[in-house]
Amino acid sequence: MKEFIILTNILVKMISILYINCGGVMYVKTRLKELRARHNMNQTELAKKAKISRQTVSLIEREEYIPSLIIAKRLSKILGESIDDIFIFDEEEL
Repeated sequence: MKEFIILTNILVKMISILYINCGGVMYVKTRLKELRARHNMNQTELAKKAKISRQTVSLIEREEYIPSLIIAKRLSKILGESIDDIFIFDEEEL
């Protein structure tokens, strides 16, 4: 399972790089830190429930990493919010 998560994270980073190199920039704002705090969870607790690393939670909260759909869906279920309520996507064409 750990290998799958690592490979998924690498794949998402590669897709983000490809997207940027193809002429677009995708900005993702997140409310993850706010919602996590509202549920009285620290990063480690949320990471365990979502089956990801604490570092991944930190990267998402700092908007340095765009999670895969699988991770976004897990976070959505844990926090009781829709994906659209956790992540705000803004796409800008170059």
